Amino acid sequence: MFAAVRTPMLRSVAAAAARPALPVRAALPRVSARLYHEKVIDHYERPRNVGSLDKNDISVGSGLVGAPACGDVMKLMIKVDDNGIISDVKFKTFGCGSAIASSSYMTERVKGLSLEEAGAIKNTEIAQELCLPPVKLHCSMLAEDAIKAAINDYRKKKDAAGGKIGAGHIDVSQSVVSGQTVAEAHPGSGAV
Repeated sequence: MFAAVRTPMLRSVAAAAARPALPVRAALPRVSARLYHEKVIDHYERPRNVGSLDKNDISVGSGLVGAPACGDVMKLMIKVDDNGIISDVKFKTFGCGSAIASSSYMTERVKGLSLEEAGAIKNTEIAQELCLPPVKLHCSMLAEDAIKAAINDYRKKKDAAGGKIGAGHIDVSQSVVSGQTVAEAHPGSGAV
């Protein structure tokens, strides 16, 4: 009823099937050319202080920074008590293992510090503690920028309220060209 039609594709499949099979080698696990230090792996696999704080809380400062070159984005939020001490800190990071580890380490490092002490932390300390390779130093720079942005945001709220912290809305923008992130009170919303 139907005539057998062999197309070139069918012939190639048929020819391949007729060839003797080559021995199959077991797939070997690939070893990454860039090995991470155990501290990075620990913070990546068990990140500390992941989450967010209530952005409407009057004692919370938020810093959002990013690296357009690699796509890493880091959000760090701090809660400051009446004595100017960071009592809680949370982060959310979209990025590589080194970026997540840098965020996690930063949250542990700043909890319990004054704003001045936290603002003095440099990326070199983070990179040294996590043993980051030179190609991943930008991750530690993001963590430094994030804590500084969160502190600046908190201080803007406090200054706008005349020393008292007030609630409101914040506009955050980032330049695609330079990567600079800016957080400002939303105009006309009564934000501080």
